[in-house]
Amino acid sequence: MSTAPACLGHGRVTITPALRAAVDRLDHRSRHQAAYHFGWITAGGAPTSADAGKAVRPALALLSAEAVGAPPEVALPGAVAVELVHNFSLVHDDLMDGDEERRHRRTVWKLWGSSSAILTGDAMLALAQEVLLDTGLPTAAPAARLLARTTRHLIRGQVQDLAFEQRSHVTVEECVDMAAGKTGALLSASAAIGAVLAGAPEATVDALALYGDQVGLAFQLVDDVLGIWGDPAVTGKPVHSDLRSRKKSLPVSYALNQEGPLSDELAAWLAAPGGPGGAGKPGEPGELGEPGEAELRRVAGLIEGAGGRDWALAEAARRLALAEDALRGVELDAGARDELLALGRFVVDREV
Repeated sequence: MSTAPACLGHGRVTITPALRAAVDRLDHRSRHQAAYHFGWITAGGAPTSADAGKAVRPALALLSAEAVGAPPEVALPGAVAVELVHNFSLVHDDLMDGDEERRHRRTVWKLWGSSSAILTGDAMLALAQEVLLDTGLPTAAPAARLLARTTRHLIRGQVQDLAFEQRSHVTVEECVDMAAGKTGALLSASAAIGAVLAGAPEATVDALALYGDQVGLAFQLVDDVLGIWGDPAVTGKPVHSDLRSRKKSLPVSYALNQEGPLSDELAAWLAAPGGPGGAGKPGEPGELGEPGEAELRRVAGLIEGAGGRDWALAEAARRLALAEDALRGVELDAGARDELLALGRFVVDREV
């Protein structure tokens, strides 16, 4: 696995004071829960140094300003805003997915309940727009518009993802479109928002946005491969984790849309009791049965045999190449471009 670029550490150090100041605007209860989610305090309120994540999106925002010749401070409100939107989505995702832990700590909904998690996430989302508009810059409105549009696409992707759980068949194109919203949209906005705040030309902003979009898709493709074949020591999740929930990830969708006995057997497994719409465990209609390890290995073999793993990795490489081409197609600061290239490769290049 590649070494984390220096811009990630720099980005976290740069945005944390501004992010804390923004969160301090929230009401006491939302502020406490958001601070806990960010890893700043324990559930009881004591200061802590828990893992707050890699801060990829803020790093992209800061670099996008530097790439168009502006100081990174110009992008600071955008960096804070995209981090708030990202964490709004995490708090809500944890609730929707029923995840009880994130980064080895109990999730907000698990500690304070579903309603509190919804409200804390909503508060962070509203705060993101406020942070942008409070800059007073003439470019604040376009940046806020970009973030609002991005959030709509992020939610669209989440809606599609939930809908796919109830369907027996999903096309590869639909799955890619879902990933473009759920994962690609915010990375795209993060890679462009600093340039927007700096008043960069539209063609340059579009190139940076395309870079972020393609990096996002490449990331999701690799993440989906890891969700089936990843080493638990690396991913922090059980092996075959996505198969346990019968998730129609990108490799699964590709395999399902091939012709042949492997694809047919995979489709039959998903449609069987315990699959989407299936009967689940005896006496528990509509719930998912828990497949055993031997069964999961067999299904992973079906997906790999139908080409799902190879296609996903090849498509991730293709998407990363498109991202890099987008950066090389416009005039950018050479140093910032190199850092963006390194960051994109780091995000995608994980052990598979």
